[in-house]
Amino acid sequence: MSLNASLDHSGDKPSLLRAAEQTSTSLWNDSADPRELATSISFGAVGATCNPVIALSAIKADLPHWTERIHALAAQFPTAGESELGWKVVEELSITAAKLLEPIFHETNGINGRLSIQTDPRLHRDVAALVEQAVYFSTLAPNVIVKIPATKTGIEAIEEATYRGVSINATVSFTVAQAVAVAEAIERGLDRRSAEGLRTDNFGSVCTIMGGRLDDWLKASAVRDRILIEPGHFEWAGVAALKKAHHLFVERGYRTRILSAAFRNHLQWSELLGGDLVVSPPFDWQLRINENDISSEPRIDVPVDPRIIEELYNKVPEFRKAYDVDGMSIEDFENFGATRRTLRQFLEADADLDALVRDVILPAI
Repeated sequence: MSLNASLDHSGDKPSLLRAAEQTSTSLWNDSADPRELATSISFGAVGATCNPVIALSAIKADLPHWTERIHALAAQFPTAGESELGWKVVEELSITAAKLLEPIFHETNGINGRLSIQTDPRLHRDVAALVEQAVYFSTLAPNVIVKIPATKTGIEAIEEATYRGVSINATVSFTVAQAVAVAEAIERGLDRRSAEGLRTDNFGSVCTIMGGRLDDWLKASAVRDRILIEPGHFEWAGVAALKKAHHLFVERGYRTRILSAAFRNHLQWSELLGGDLVVSPPFDWQLRINENDISSEPRIDVPVDPRIIEELYNKVPEFRKAYDVDGMSIEDFENFGATRRTLRQFLEADADLDALVRDVILPAI
């Protein structure tokens, strides 16, 4: 399918562009692939996110180009190992994507036009290392926003990196409790800056809730615990957490926006429209939303059916952890099932990138 296929079905504006023009909800592209991002911008996208899995997919999608670049980087840095070279590729990919968004960054005074680059998941246990890498990544382009996981260690790093001037995209985040802890850490970092007379008006921080990955984990936990609920109700769990977190952020005046990611159904777009938050669908989801002309009617203030919330809350203990503001302590975040599964996947993507670089610079005989 061509990248422009979703624009060919009618003379009307595509669904995503209508929503971008008619609501305060910001569309970001869930990939740093420059070709996809350029088309997503034509749909109204004003930002982009990336993670190790997405970066690996983008590199594989244009492997001849990146194979050539890996050879060039290996010659330029003759002592660098596979991991260092792989991360130089990720940096290069991110810088290219950031340039596409820089005009939007200047037009919106840094609220949008941001390109997310994720800290190395192998650093997830080390506050100082996460902060130092976040500070370094923030120097790659003026519109970089840095992803740090919403674990106990990550939240400590988020406060310190904010204090040091880094705009944050909290990731590996699935629950209302994580989102609130992230927002409060960013507030502390900003308040520390204010106390020292440093700028706080040029940040564009967001807190991701990976709604689809929350749904995935709740389904897996229900199988484990032999729980049956009404078909289709699990598909609303991530949406419910996203809506609740967004309304809490607005009510409490946090200087951070909620970001919806990890799509499993279009509800994670359509049910959030109208709020001052970010929605970041993968590129193929954007094509499908446009092709199916999904409604751009604002629905952020439409509650999830109380019967669905009641069933999830009463029958699925893991949903209570995700939905309640005090559903988990900060110490519990790293052991939440969705967190462990996602961190492992990100670590595996890191290892796969190392292997890809190894095959380029040291091919098998």
